[in-house]
Amino acid sequence: MWSAAVACTVTGCRGLALMLQAILNGHVFDGESLHKHKAVLIEDEFIVAIVDRANIPAAVGDTYDLQGGTLIPGFIDLQVNGGGGVLFTAAPTVGSLRHIGMAHRQYGTTGFLPTLITTSFDVMREAISAVAQAISQGVPGVLGLHLEGPFLSPDRSGVHDAAQFCQLDQEGFDILTSLGSGVTLVTLAPELASVEMIRKLVAKGVIVCGGHSDASYAQTRDALKQGLSGFTHLYNAMTSLQSREPGMVGAALEDKDSWFGIIADGQHVHPAAFSIALAAKNRGGALLVTDAMPTVGSSDKVFLLDGKPIVAAQGRVTNAAGTLAGSDLDMLSAVNNAAQFAQLEWFEAVRMASLYPARALGLGQELGAIRPGFRANMLALDAERRIRCSWINGARA
Repeated sequence: MWSAAVACTVTGCRGLALMLQAILNGHVFDGESLHKHKAVLIEDEFIVAIVDRANIPAAVGDTYDLQGGTLIPGFIDLQVNGGGGVLFTAAPTVGSLRHIGMAHRQYGTTGFLPTLITTSFDVMREAISAVAQAISQGVPGVLGLHLEGPFLSPDRSGVHDAAQFCQLDQEGFDILTSLGSGVTLVTLAPELASVEMIRKLVAKGVIVCGGHSDASYAQTRDALKQGLSGFTHLYNAMTSLQSREPGMVGAALEDKDSWFGIIADGQHVHPAAFSIALAAKNRGGALLVTDAMPTVGSSDKVFLLDGKPIVAAQGRVTNAAGTLAGSDLDMLSAVNNAAQFAQLEWFEAVRMASLYPARALGLGQELGAIRPGFRANMLALDAERRIRCSWINGARA
């Protein structure tokens, strides 16, 4: 028999059982531990229990057979520029968000921040409106918005349009704080934003990350004191770690309370540098991100950014000058690469793509794990750890 506590959760303590889903005949990695031969019960959008097969209630109306595979938390990607042939910056619409989410879902991403590359304030407003609409309409996977620019350093521009870079002023502040629902993450160069402005953004609930920055170690430490909490694609487009000037990389690795995103494609970061970063950081402080471009989930490996061609070939996404321009990386590949690069237990790499990003976004009480009361965002894997099925808010695909 299943417990009275589970029964109360499933029925809502109303005495009338609701339609349940059961995922059975496999193992469950809940985000911390692997439970063998367990079943997961879902009601509507939420997980209600992890039980033995013998304790699955009669109220279950739908089942999914893992066939001896493993259920894991869905991946969360904080940096998705595009997918399925669509670049969000070029087409900041609800339709684009839906399409991008579908492209990445097949690789295990069940929650993501669509990322807007440096653009005009008008396009930023369009993108924020589209994300707000997507959240209100329940577009699968959209958790908020990542605004990467335009408050970045011209000396660390990468493929961003440096002509549109600017200092963070009141108009910019008003745009950055206008989403109203979901998560807003902003990547900025701390040297182009006053410490007071960073403090005000954090007070408004914005997650502030350092990136595309020429900030010194001291400037980065000052920003951390004001609430900067993360670093965008560690190592890339930021001041490096030197013996006499630790730079932004040194501050990111030293600080115990912040986190960093890192791109495990073997192109942005050498596997040895990847392993060193993880060894230097406290557990939970390193998050996998893809920095994915429209080529992910698309057979077309060429697209336009600011009217200029970008090509994905041999694992690299570059402009005509050979500068890296995001990645052709999906999240399942990032997990597998991370485990290989740093000789991690595979499930620790899964945490880097699920549990740790959820916590970084302040969503650690509802996402990133398979626990009662959490949203049912999960992946079913076969024996070779290939994705067979996914759930977003209880909806199976």
